[in-house]
Amino acid sequence: MYWFHISFGLISILLVSLFTYDMVFVNENGKDNIEKIFRFFIYLPWILYQIIIANIDVAKRALDPRMPIDPGLITFNSFLKTDLSKTTLANSITLTPGTVTVDIDGDEFLIHAITKEAGEDLLEGTMERKVAHVFKEDE
Repeated sequence: MYWFHISFGLISILLVSLFTYDMVFVNENGKDNIEKIFRFFIYLPWILYQIIIANIDVAKRALDPRMPIDPGLITFNSFLKTDLSKTTLANSITLTPGTVTVDIDGDEFLIHAITKEAGEDLLEGTMERKVAHVFKEDE
């Protein structure tokens, strides 16, 4: 029975990929942008590593009887240009445990962070620079 679910999942992935390919991987001239695809696949292991590290940190804090959290909201202005790159950054922030993108207004991001350290990491801009590199907005 699980083969049905795996097959259905693969078909779903194929359909979503076909429908969104032009939106994500075609440049302004209407040509395929293979380099952007390659850069995205380089970004995936990095973000997965960040998610794992953040999961461990949040689990430690949740299991600690002292509950060492200091939640708060932070704002920062992004230099990203396109809606797709901003959405990718927002989703990357939200996928990383301990941080949630609350709002995006133009270039301003409003983020809820479970600790000051998590918020400071975002302000350093490493994740933003990685997303900019994927979408060639760092050049």
